[in-house]
Amino acid sequence: MVACSPTNEPTLEGNKPLIILDTDIGSSTDDLFAMEMLYDYDRRGLCKLLGVIVNREGENCAACADVMNTWHGYGALPIGHVKDGLKNPKVWIDYRLMPYYKLPDSAYMFRRSIADYSALPDGWKLYRKLLSRQKDHSVTICSIGFLVCMAQLLQSEGDEYSPLNGVELVRQKVREVYLQGGVFSTAEEPDFNMAQGPEFAHEFFRLFPKDVEIIFSPMEAGQVVEYVPEQVIADIDWTDIHPVKQVYMTCICHTGQRMWDVCTIMNAVEEDLFLLSEPGTVVLTPECYTVFTPDEKGNCRYQILRDAMWADNILNKIRELARWRPSK
Repeated sequence: MVACSPTNEPTLEGNKPLIILDTDIGSSTDDLFAMEMLYDYDRRGLCKLLGVIVNREGENCAACADVMNTWHGYGALPIGHVKDGLKNPKVWIDYRLMPYYKLPDSAYMFRRSIADYSALPDGWKLYRKLLSRQKDHSVTICSIGFLVCMAQLLQSEGDEYSPLNGVELVRQKVREVYLQGGVFSTAEEPDFNMAQGPEFAHEFFRLFPKDVEIIFSPMEAGQVVEYVPEQVIADIDWTDIHPVKQVYMTCICHTGQRMWDVCTIMNAVEEDLFLLSEPGTVVLTPECYTVFTPDEKGNCRYQILRDAMWADNILNKIRELARWRPSK
């Protein structure tokens, strides 16, 4: 099934983002909506999706990414999969068996494009391959999960793709990173994704080049955009053979999903939808609190919490995308 755009907006010519998605797909469903948003942006010419990095261990997680890519007509998109990452991180909604859902005749419900997930390159290795092929300062990384593969990329040495080590490769090729993570409001608490793998998060903060921009999509920004299960199922009323709808029909999804990851993706492509803080620096404490200090020379900014009207506008964009019917 090949999808088409739900809008008639003209495509963007010129300096569109070249995006690598880094996702912990297999738990919270906002990863699925974030992927759908990226496919739509790519189809409309608003960005170019270069590849998907799966930073949650388990071949079923890589298979989930494969199903999403294939269902949306992106089966040829390269996937990298972490081999040595976090061991048994928390799973909120366990849809890792989604690639193996079956029809009444016992045929698999969803096609896949990859025959052997064990043969996929490690996430950091695919990063090196993709980055080495792009122009300098041209790649946007959207990180919506654990910082495992990015830390491993930064730790990497020169190889067949580039003589540069990971830090220098990122400095040369990456334009900016949009990172789902951090807590910058008055509510003081550790960041969930970083606290799940603090050793990787601290390596990321230690090694990441200070002259490459990071835009944080913090917990409080996406918290106000909630997409409840009843809305999801109603919006995809035109079919049951849909990977996202099947997750909601099959798994236990009692509460609404906050759109943290989707806000990260949307900010990377539709910057005008978001307000950002002044520049500054971010320090990660041993307990994985994120501490922002204003500094006009800093490389960090973060999304500022918006009002209910803004949240409704963002949710309506997500719901509109769920309602349209793809071409076969």
